Amino acid sequence: MNIRPVNHDFSVSPQILPSDLPQLKAKGFRAVICNRPDGEEPGQPTFAAVAAAAAAVGIEARHIPVRPDAINVTDVTAFGRAINELPGPVLGYCRSGARSAAMWEKSRN
Repeated sequence: MNIRPVNHDFSVSPQILPSDLPQLKAKGFRAVICNRPDGEEPGQPTFAAVAAAAAAVGIEARHIPVRPDAINVTDVTAFGRAINELPGPVLGYCRSGARSAAMWEKSRN
């Protein structure tokens, strides 16, 4: 699993699978934020599948789907609110991790 810390309370990664949630829990993550729209790529797990696996191990999950070329102020505001509301540490994920890192950066400005 390619997890890249952004700061003490937030890290990013490429797409996670429902089967990754127990390992994420063991690493100390308490919440995940998915920045991918469902169906972005064939074979990608749905957010509902990831959220169910997260709930099963006691991890909170939020879905803030954005296209990389269409991030707007509403998306950034929702992301910032989620970061402030969710228990940390939080893992943001998307196709590569870059979109989640960009959302975090934009939400800090």
